Formats: sequence, structure tokens, C-alpha cells
Amino acid sequence: MAYALHFAATILACWLTAQVLAAARWTWRAPRVAILCWQAVGLALGLSAMGLPMALGLDVYDRATGWALVALVSDLAHGTLPAGVGAVHLSLVGVGLGIGAVLLTTTVRSLHGAVRAQRRHRELLHLVARRDPTVPGALVLDHPSAAAYCLPGVRPRVVVSAGTLDLLDPAELAAVLTHERAHAQERHDLVLLPFTALCRALPWFRWVRDAHARVALLVEMRADDKARELHADAPLAGALRRFAAAEHRVQPAGTLGLGDRDLDVRVQRLLVADRPPRVLGAVALAVAGTLVSLPFALFLS
Repeated sequence: MAYALHFAATILACWLTAQVLAAARWTWRAPRVAILCWQAVGLALGLSAMGLPMALGLDVYDRATGWALVALVSDLAHGTLPAGVGAVHLSLVGVGLGIGAVLLTTTVRSLHGAVRAQRRHRELLHLVARRDPTVPGALVLDHPSAAAYCLPGVRPRVVVSAGTLDLLDPAELAAVLTHERAHAQERHDLVLLPFTALCRALPWFRWVRDAHARVALLVEMRADDKARELHADAPLAGALRRFAAAEHRVQPAGTLGLGDRDLDVRVQRLLVADRPPRVLGAVALAVAGTLVSLPFALFLS
């Protein structure tokens, strides 16, 4: 029972940590640290949700859940089970394994769906996009709406629309292109993938959906930071304002775009020159590391 209680405590700690991260504003000043913290919460939650019913079902073995599962498999192979292990206990183990299977399946499905959407869009770009010497390294779509996005993958593409070229001045356009390249370089699509899978696997948890939205915003802020390193704050803030004021914006499925999330918040953030909270960030990383280590210890120690 002790292992089950510890798994339950870890789930509670994940929920509490998620509430703190969701309410905190220091995360906007250190988006990369905050993203790592959210990833730790998501991983710890998934492992603990799987481990809790398994620990309840394997309580009679009185050992770490992973080793208890190995012992159960061995006993089943020999056709002998210890006293006290019945259908209810085996069902709880099955629930835990089922949760793990659901998490793995939804992750694979999310990845497969994203790859398919990206492949279709890449084929479409091959037909309708063009190169433009004024936008080196990017593809241009002849469309009047405002669009600037990264199509991630092994061969990422940065895409802007003709409407965006008319909307932005050269400095703003350069900042936008750097923002989109940051998405490709840091594989932000893979950062978001586990949270997309968690939303599909645990749709009844509102805070899981909120976590996805928070991480998506932090991903945009991280790309904003990469752009401001090369182009300062004003060009990118100006580009965000123009996107916010644009009547029509385009954001294809499976892409990461400049103007798809909380533009006003991001503009205000760019206008405030706050340094990343190093001490608070280090404490947050230590807490996140401890949190994610707990379920591993409960499975293996």
C-alpha cells in the first residue's frame, strides 16, 4: 500500500505544481525553464497514473512496482500466484497497463497525425509556393491573408504569405523569419506532442488541457526570445501588433505560426525588459527534477 500512496502523492504533487506553474508569471521571463518544468510534470503524471492502480494490484509483493510486475509475470508463467492475489488485483494491474497503452497509443497517433498533416501540406507547398529573393530561406504563398509559420519536420519549411510581405517592413519580416526558424531548430512540435497526447488520453482533466495551452504559449515566447536576441524587441513587437490588427490570419494544421496565440500578451512581454529569474528558475528545475524522479524510483527502487 505504501507504493500506491506514494504514487497518489506524486499525482497530487503534479496537480499542485501545474497550478503553481499556470498562475506564475516568472515563467514568461524564462520560457525554456518553464517548458522543462511542464515536461517534467507531464512525464511524472503519466507514469504515476499508470503506476497507482498497478501498485494497488501488486501490493502483496511488497516491493517496487516494476519488480513486483516482473514477479507477477514470473508467477503467472509458472501457474502459481501468492495468496491474496485475485481477480481484483489482476484487474488493477490491467488498468495500469491499459493506461500505459493508452498513453503510448495516443502519443503514436498524435505523431502520426502530425506527420500526415505536415506531409500533405508539404506536397501542397510544392505545388503553390514560390521562392522569393527578398525572403531568403523561406517559401512565399500568394495569399492576401497574414500568414507566417513553420512547417516542422526533418526538412522544415518557413512559409510567409504575400499578405505578410505587404504587411511588414524589412526589419519586422527578418524578426518573424528568425522566430519561425527557432521553432524548427528547437523542434517545438515535439515539445508540444506529449501534451497533445495527454489531452487525448486524459480529456476529463481540465488542467491537462490548460497545461497544453500554457506550453503552447511558452513555446511562442521562447521563439520570440530567439528573435529578439538578433533583432531587438521593437521589430518583433511591431510585427505582432500588425498581425493582431490584421483582419484575416491563416494557421494551417500541423504548423507553428507567429500569430496564432496571445498576441497582446506577447507584445506586452517584449516591451518589459525583465531578466530571467535565475535563482527561481534553478529552484523550479530542482523541484521538477525531483518530481519526475519519484515515479521512476517507485517503479525501480
